[in-house]
Amino acid sequence: MVEFGQTPYLEFFVEEPSMRIALLNLLPKVFIDKDISWDIREFRGKMDLFNKLPARLKGRRRSMRSYHKIVVIVDEDRQDCHVPKGQLESIAAEQGLLTKTAATGGNYHVLNRIVVEELEAWFFGDPSAVTSAFPKVLPTALTKAAFRVPDDIRGGTWERLEKILQGYGYYSTGMVKTEVAGKVSAYMDVDRNTSESFKTFVRGLRDAARTSGSDSCRSS
Repeated sequence: MVEFGQTPYLEFFVEEPSMRIALLNLLPKVFIDKDISWDIREFRGKMDLFNKLPARLKGRRRSMRSYHKIVVIVDEDRQDCHVPKGQLESIAAEQGLLTKTAATGGNYHVLNRIVVEELEAWFFGDPSAVTSAFPKVLPTALTKAAFRVPDDIRGGTWERLEKILQGYGYYSTGMVKTEVAGKVSAYMDVDRNTSESFKTFVRGLRDAARTSGSDSCRSS
């Protein structure tokens, strides 16, 4: 049981185990010099998250404190990113919780973040982490022109990463996403990633920690 006190507390809602595993490695790096508490709630896919989110937010509405923020993370999955973001914003508003997007410089309750297009894009944003996790992979395999803008990679980022890893002798029977998430995230540097989606994610988390406990801090 987390003893909240006045320590900023972030409660993460994620759609699948790979993101939870990655966050376990990434969050200590994001908040390396901060005193932060967090919990990660995992759902059984995006639809399960969307279906259960209204009740989860409703259940927390009355108990929310200024130091408590909910962070909802879902994959874009080749949609227009504004579609899932708009759905998440609407769900929060219907439950009477203010989002960072809707806030005008003050405190807020919910931070909605979209992974463009899925978690593996963040791995392409840090090629050194991938080659450290899988030493047989040559750096040039991850720095081709097609991969230089991770959020614009065509053909599915997990499929592209699987093909690269298989080309160097890993996962001949299919990439294990949870295993890859754990290995790569362990080596990731949260401040060198080239994915704009990842950069937005990190900025959002640091802002959430900074504004927790204050009702008048500016958000950026």
